[in-house]
Amino acid sequence: FDAVIGNPPWDRIKLQEVEWFAERDAAIAQHSRAADRKRRIAEQKAGNTLLWQSYQAACERAEANARVLGNGKQGSGDYPLLGGGDVNLYSLFVERAQSLINPDGVVALVAPSGIAADKGAAPFFRSISSTGRLYALYDFENRKAFFPDVDSRFKFCVLAFGRAPRMAAAEGDAEAQPLPSRCAFYLHSLDELDAPGRLLSLGAADFVRVNPNTGAAPIFRNQRDADITLALYARHPVLVRHGAVSASTGQAPEVRAWPVKYATMFHMTNDSALFLTAPELQAQGWERSALNRWTRAGAAALPLYEGKMVQMYDHRAADVVLHSANLHRAAQPQPLAPAEKARADRYPAPQYWVQGAHVTSNPYEWALGFKEISAPTNARSMIASVFPAVAFGNKLPLLIPQGLAPQDAAAQAALLAAHLNSFAFDFVLRQKLQGQTINLFILEQLPVIAPERFDDPLPTAFVQAMRAARLMNGHHAHPTVADFVLPQVLALCYTAHDLAPFARDLGYVDAAGAVLPPFAWNEDERHARMAALDALFFHLYGLGTDDAAYILQSFPIVREQEEHAFGRYRTQEEVLRVLALLQG
Repeated sequence: FDAVIGNPPWDRIKLQEVEWFAERDAAIAQHSRAADRKRRIAEQKAGNTLLWQSYQAACERAEANARVLGNGKQGSGDYPLLGGGDVNLYSLFVERAQSLINPDGVVALVAPSGIAADKGAAPFFRSISSTGRLYALYDFENRKAFFPDVDSRFKFCVLAFGRAPRMAAAEGDAEAQPLPSRCAFYLHSLDELDAPGRLLSLGAADFVRVNPNTGAAPIFRNQRDADITLALYARHPVLVRHGAVSASTGQAPEVRAWPVKYATMFHMTNDSALFLTAPELQAQGWERSALNRWTRAGAAALPLYEGKMVQMYDHRAADVVLHSANLHRAAQPQPLAPAEKARADRYPAPQYWVQGAHVTSNPYEWALGFKEISAPTNARSMIASVFPAVAFGNKLPLLIPQGLAPQDAAAQAALLAAHLNSFAFDFVLRQKLQGQTINLFILEQLPVIAPERFDDPLPTAFVQAMRAARLMNGHHAHPTVADFVLPQVLALCYTAHDLAPFARDLGYVDAAGAVLPPFAWNEDERHARMAALDALFFHLYGLGTDDAAYILQSFPIVREQEEHAFGRYRTQEEVLRVLALLQG
C-alpha cells in the first residue's frame, strides 16, 4: 500500500481481573486485597458456577491471543518488535501497518503515547527515530475530550513514519544524516500546531541524547524546554548507561554514575497473601509495639509502606483509610497535620503489616525510596525520602547503595535524596514522563551530578549566609557541597524516632555515641532548607538564574498554592536569592 491510515483499537490483551468482575459481580471486585479477591474467585470455582465458567472462557481467550503473539516474548511470534510484555492491541496494528506499506509508503496512525515512550516499544521507535523514518510525532492530552469516553488525562499521539530512511543530502565528504522529525507535545487542539515555538525539529541524535538506553521520545513543551534539557545531558552523566549487547557474551555492559541497586519488595497483588490487617494481627495474638510494629513471641510485624503514605523528605505524610466503594482506589491517604508530625512518636497508620521474616532485601536499617506513581502535571513529579527499615509495596521502589559500609551508604542515600527532590532533576523528569509511572528505564536515563562534585568547596558568601540563617554550623573551616547537603537531608528526614538508625549512620550522636533526638517539625525551617538545596542543585547542574526562574515557573501548582497561601511565590524568591550567592 502507498499509505495505511487509521485509529486502531487501544484495548489490552491481558485479562483485567478487577474490571472483568466489576461488570459481573461487584462484591468480588471490591476487595482491596488481591488475596481476598482470589479467595472469592476460588469459591466460584468450587461451585462451578456460571460466573466461573465465563471467567475461565475469558482467561482462555486471553491466553490464546498471547500464544499468537509469542507468549509476550519480544522478538518472537508474528510481531517481533511490539509483541512483547503486556501487549496493547494498538501496538500490533502499528507493526502490521509497517509490513503492509511499499518501500516508499507511509503509515499515519492515532495511538496511545506509549508507542513512543514505553520500554516495550523502544526497539520499534528507535528503529524509526534514529534512521529518519519518523516523519512526525504530535502528542495530545485528552483535556478537551477528543475521545469523550477516555480519561481527560490520557495521552495519545499522531504517529507518521515511512518504511525507508529519509536522509539529508550529503555535502562534500560528509556522510548523509537522517532528516529531523517534526514533533509537538502537550497539544490540546490542532490549532496549537501553528503557535510559535510549539513545533519542534528533533534530529536522530536528540532522541538518543536524552534517552541513550532506549531512544524513546522526550516530551518537550517548547524549544526552551528542549534547549535546557539537551544542554544538561551534554554536561552530566545519566544514572545508568547501558551499552550494546555483546555478541560473544550476550551481556550488555553498563556504567553507573552512582552505585545503587533498584529494588522492589512486595507486589501489592501477587504478595497480598502475606499482608495482615490490624484486626487480623490482634486476632492472632500479636501485640502493639514501639516504632509502629506488632510483636509476638520474639517476632515482629513491620508496617507495609505505600506511596500514598509519603511525601518529599517525609515518611509520615498520611495514614491509609479504606473506602471500599471505590473499586480501583479503595485505600486513600489521610494527611497528617503538622501538629501531629510535631510528635516524634506519631507514625503513619498503614493498610497492612508484614512479618519481619519476609522482609529480607534491604541490608541497612533505613531505606531510600521514591513514589513510582506520578504525573508530569502533578505539583511535583518526583517524591523521594529516606524511610525506616520496613516493608514496602512495589509502587514505592528502593535505591539501595551497593558494597558500602552503613556510614558511607547513609551519606550516599542522603546525597541522592537531595538529587531526586531538586527542581532541576524534576524538570528533566517531566520531559520524559509520558504516563503516570516513573519506571526504572526512565530513572536510569536521567542526568545526575557526578559524585566527585560533592567534594567541591562552597562559595564563602553562601557559607556565611547559611550560617547566619542557622542552616549550617561552623564545624568545617572550608566546607564542601557534601558538608552542606548531608545535615540538611538529615534534618528534613529525621523527625521521628524510627529513623534513629539513619541519624546514627550519618554520625548524629553525642559524645557517648547515643543518637541525638529527632529534629522538631518546623514548616518554615523545612522550606528554607529545601530552597537552599534547590538553589545548590541548580548551581551544580550549571543553570543560571534565568533558567532557574524559568524552571520554577514551569511548576504552576506549586506557584499557585504559594501565591494563595502567602501572596507570593516564596520558593522562587528564596531559591533565586540563594542561587545568586552561589553564582555571585
